Amino acid sequence: MLIGYARVSTADQNADLQHRALAAAGVEKVYTDQGVSGSRASRPELDRCLDQLRSGDTLVVWRLDRLARSLRNLLDLVEMLSERGVHLRSLTESIDTSSASGRLVLSVFGALAEFERELIRERTSAGLEAARARGARIGRPAAVTRDQLSQAKTLVSAGHRVGDVAKTLGVGRSTLYRALRDEAA
Repeated sequence: MLIGYARVSTADQNADLQHRALAAAGVEKVYTDQGVSGSRASRPELDRCLDQLRSGDTLVVWRLDRLARSLRNLLDLVEMLSERGVHLRSLTESIDTSSASGRLVLSVFGALAEFERELIRERTSAGLEAARARGARIGRPAAVTRDQLSQAKTLVSAGHRVGDVAKTLGVGRSTLYRALRDEAA
């Protein structure tokens, strides 16, 4: 069975063009998300559509960007469909996973997505390394500042309880205990 999915990002846009193209392709049932951005995680009609798909069905979309927010998202969706025995066809990109050439195109997309992830990982690593070389502190800010730790040590050695000192400094008791322990080590 051919099942279609259409999406328009804003309420004032019209899905008629997508509906006509899907009907011309022989789609029997169309699910449409109206006024739903592709960047939103929840697209109710897409969820309903995916629930209805059965092994042997083909999900037909006008364009791939109507279906997925990113290449990674698209590849994950195609993998999920494939595991369920469902094919994907995009009308404008001429991709059909029921054919060897369609699967090849998606494999190339997958390789490009993996390449992009690897480049991002390398750039991030290089950026962090350069920041460390410049002496930049990496990570989230310390929960207890040097000044707070110094005050805490003074107050605790004067006989104040750690819980009271933590409350005075506005930090958690466990956090202060940990900072004092780490300082002593």
